[in-house]
Amino acid sequence: LMAVFPLAALHPPSHISAVIGLGAGAVGFFHIVKSLEPLFTAFLSAVLLKIYLPVPVALSLLPVVGGVALASLKELTFSWVTFGGAMGSNLAAATRGILAKKQMGKIELPNLDPGNLYGLTTILAAIILSPAALIVEGPKFRAVWSAALSAGHLPQNIIRGMVMSGLYFYLYNEVAFYCLGNIDATTHAVGNTIKRVVLLGVSVIVFGHQLTPLGLAGSGTAIGGVLLYSLLKDHYAKKAKK
Repeated sequence: LMAVFPLAALHPPSHISAVIGLGAGAVGFFHIVKSLEPLFTAFLSAVLLKIYLPVPVALSLLPVVGGVALASLKELTFSWVTFGGAMGSNLAAATRGILAKKQMGKIELPNLDPGNLYGLTTILAAIILSPAALIVEGPKFRAVWSAALSAGHLPQNIIRGMVMSGLYFYLYNEVAFYCLGNIDATTHAVGNTIKRVVLLGVSVIVFGHQLTPLGLAGSGTAIGGVLLYSLLKDHYAKKAKK
């Protein structure tokens, strides 16, 4: 369990700092800063795992980051809290991903596949976070619950929303850990970044949001960057085997 503890300790700050950053400023600015995660992961992979990307592969990360930033340019209200929250989330998420990749297959526990590793990480993270959550948020619960009821929300709908939100969030992260088990940490971070472009596309289809020319250009650049990264990574992987 001590091998999983560092992952569990990084789990809460990764999500808490992201939530703080999102709540403090413009969503677009937050996603621009969050799009830097692959660069964090590539740097930390070199420092912690001694895994170095070939220069062309590393440079191919730039259109991915730039494309997501371009697609998020609609809201550019700067906030130090948003910037700090996004950067803190990048650092914690990148470090957690690298350490998780490092521990996969090394921890001698029965049936500890990537999904179960994430489950164990989540349980330990909840134990770590619970005392602080009860102290900081506990006294506010009754007032927030009353405000929600006063706004016309039914108790069963609130509980259902909380349960479903938590379930989907857990399943999303569990699938992400299974993916991490089959690819390197930097590729995983690239996929996590391109997810932001996918969310823009989903918002167009589901909510009818209009995609601006800038958003379209940014999305295309990011997707093209992912394709370039994949092709270059595959090229150098084959070259290394020869």
